[in-house]
Amino acid sequence: MVALGYGVVAPVLPQLARHFGVSISAATFVITAFALMRLLAAPPTGRLVQRLGERRIYVSGLLIVAVSTAACAFAESYWQLLTFRALGGIGSTMFFVSALGLMIRMSPPDARGRVAGLFSGAFLVGSVVGPVVGALTAGLGLSAPFVIYGVLLLFAAAVVLVSLRNSPLAGPAAKDQPTVTLRTALGHRAYRAALLSNFATGWSLFGLRFALVPLFVSEGLRQSPGVAGLALTAFALGNVTAVIPSGRLSDSVGRKPLLVTGLSLAGLSTAVLGLAPSLPLFLGGALIAGLASGVFNSPQQAAVADIIGQARGGTAIATFQMMSDFGSIVGSIGVGLIAGYLSFAWSFGLSGAILVIAAVGWAFAPETRDESPLERTPARPLGPEATGELT
Repeated sequence: MVALGYGVVAPVLPQLARHFGVSISAATFVITAFALMRLLAAPPTGRLVQRLGERRIYVSGLLIVAVSTAACAFAESYWQLLTFRALGGIGSTMFFVSALGLMIRMSPPDARGRVAGLFSGAFLVGSVVGPVVGALTAGLGLSAPFVIYGVLLLFAAAVVLVSLRNSPLAGPAAKDQPTVTLRTALGHRAYRAALLSNFATGWSLFGLRFALVPLFVSEGLRQSPGVAGLALTAFALGNVTAVIPSGRLSDSVGRKPLLVTGLSLAGLSTAVLGLAPSLPLFLGGALIAGLASGVFNSPQQAAVADIIGQARGGTAIATFQMMSDFGSIVGSIGVGLIAGYLSFAWSFGLSGAILVIAAVGWAFAPETRDESPLERTPARPLGPEATGELT
């Protein structure tokens, strides 16, 4: 629901901002403000999850995004629109960190890759379907997509509230429950490798893809702006195809082989994209890059789950998510500057190199499957006795 709704509003958000007579840079800053607030809200969100539990923060975050997004439809000025969208960034971090933390803690050790694959796969399917729904609602006006997204999020919040109402896992932490602090997590090489690879993911897969691919297709390949959607779709389809099988495979062969292979292949295919002489070759390269990113996406999340185990790790999970947002912000600005001063090929090449560097980081990191190296005490059994005690 979240990803589908975001895909509905993303194409019309800059247009709504331009409706108030602002410049193009001011219109695009509405998108940047959302990402900046996600980044700034991550540290306090991690601490809130530790103190209040995932359920409260999860539902609160969804409601904040629902109300702020619906309010965008009724904004009477650019500054109101900017404020509402920035508030949405805070709520976005709240529900995502809570959801990821809950998924990590509830995943059985022998199925963390499969759970990560399903979690990521659901988000990717929503990302693919969202723009299609957005195109179908384009005739309803600029305000309609924001109302639709708000309703979708209210539905999602209701599902989460009802489903987790009696869950001891999603409540506040017990006094004796093990906790993985950020300082402890940073002492593990695999966690540091995950931070680097998530930064590379944000830079190369989000910053580069959304900021530069449309420009390269229209200016470098001399295609109409609408054709850029084909390239983004090819990337997303490749990603969706690989993300669930790779998660399942990582449960049997380990996280590290898929991380090193996926990051290396993603880096090479991304670097070559900037040299594509024609649209068919570019679309083929985008499909391969999407497949490669799907190969390492699920194992990366599963590796973080291995490290944290069934302990509480709100700040460590929030920091992991921050690296993707930071990479996305810096990458979207960096690839634009590099393309302007040098060329598109240099932008794609540097982005690919960052992914390869992340692969090298994982090559020197330990395998994390079948262990929770930072969990100091065994997790409580979650049988009827433990459930009653925690309740």
